Amino acid sequence: MESGKPAGVPCVQLLPDMRCAIFGKPERPAVCRSLRPTQAMCGAGREDALTYLAELERLTAV
Repeated sequence: MESGKPAGVPCVQLLPDMRCAIFGKPERPAVCRSLRPTQAMCGAGREDALTYLAELERLTAV
């Protein structure tokens, strides 16, 4: 998303199965390429990860 992604808005590259449509491609944004998931970010599974992401979105909402 050229101007950034607002909190609460899914990435335009997010596929219905929750995968990135441009993963591993050169046009993938630097912020995505540099992301290194940690245990704190991912937790024990998908629900923990979504909770973590929701909190990040809450903290960065304008």
